Amino acid sequence: MIKRTIQKRMEERLFKGKIIILYGARRVGKTTIAKSITAKHKNSRYINCELLQNKTALETTNSNLLKTFLGNYRLIVLDEAQHIENISLILKILVDTFPDMQIIATGSSGFELGQKVSEPLTGRARRFMLYPFSFKELQNHTDNITLHAQLENMLRFGLYPEVFNQPESEAIEQLYEITNNYLFKDVLQFERLKRSDLLTNLLQAIALQLGSEISYNELANMLGVSVHTIKRYIDLLEKTFAIFRLPSYSRNPRKEISKSQKIYFWDIGIRNALIQNFNKFSLRNDTGALWENFCIAERIKANQNKGNYAKTFFWRTYQKNEIDYIEEKDDKISAFEFKYNPRKKTPKPAMFLKLYPDADYKVINNENFMYEFLGIPEFGNDLDN
Repeated sequence: MIKRTIQKRMEERLFKGKIIILYGARRVGKTTIAKSITAKHKNSRYINCELLQNKTALETTNSNLLKTFLGNYRLIVLDEAQHIENISLILKILVDTFPDMQIIATGSSGFELGQKVSEPLTGRARRFMLYPFSFKELQNHTDNITLHAQLENMLRFGLYPEVFNQPESEAIEQLYEITNNYLFKDVLQFERLKRSDLLTNLLQAIALQLGSEISYNELANMLGVSVHTIKRYIDLLEKTFAIFRLPSYSRNPRKEISKSQKIYFWDIGIRNALIQNFNKFSLRNDTGALWENFCIAERIKANQNKGNYAKTFFWRTYQKNEIDYIEEKDDKISAFEFKYNPRKKTPKPAMFLKLYPDADYKVINNENFMYEFLGIPEFGNDLDN
């Protein structure tokens, strides 16, 4: 069983008077973590909130009824808690009325367990995000040479727990299962959207433009809907952890494009499933885009697992000078270009370094990715550091 970095951080914050909220897409391992934590505590209870009897019992603001149902357990897990009507208010009642009871709530739809929870639980909750496996989590279970040898498969099939290290046919089958039966489940259920075909077509269009700036107008014209609909659907897909947006960076709006966005996938296997392309690299023409998406997602995972919250961007000028990825933290700028092939020469970005002479700049390829981008030591691992 691959150890999830976030579990240790969650356990360090137990029994400190706060609700613990664990977000993440379906099938990334939230239930596994929840059950692992309850197994370590004798006086604990796991509750699946998708079951009608549990959902019905919890949909009350009567603290006595809640206590009767939950019992005298010290630790309670409410799995897929977004299914509970008025979950934010109920969590507030529980943490205020029973401060000695530790509640862990998990949710796979950010628009239900995110927006509706944030205000009522101000100061009462600690939030964590779980993604598919991160490269650094896998590094704790194998040597660097073996892990590096698996890199191409990661870029073809992604890192969902049920997919990683599976035979090729099983990995593909599982990815189609996740994409077809889980990816849109929360959007369709909670937002009452009727057009799952539009969601699929939108994601396919984004997948085919991977690494390029997104035009809402172009997508709207392509799919025959309004720009407002495109923006709304992209927002929902982001809140259900299928995709994430990267804004453009600018301190000099006259020279730099400041309102553009790029869209990436949290799992590259899902992207490949959407366009039905699991070909080996020798048969692909999108290796550069795959590598860019993979690197950015892994860097963000690594930063968040460590509690290192840098601002993230890409950079482009009107003259089409570009930087793939930028991090800004404490007024320090780090810039990265992604080139899968280490033998491909990349000239330094003269315009960018002229505008930002104090910025760090690196080209990340498949040889220096682990050590210079993710901070993995060449020998051993630093997962718990």
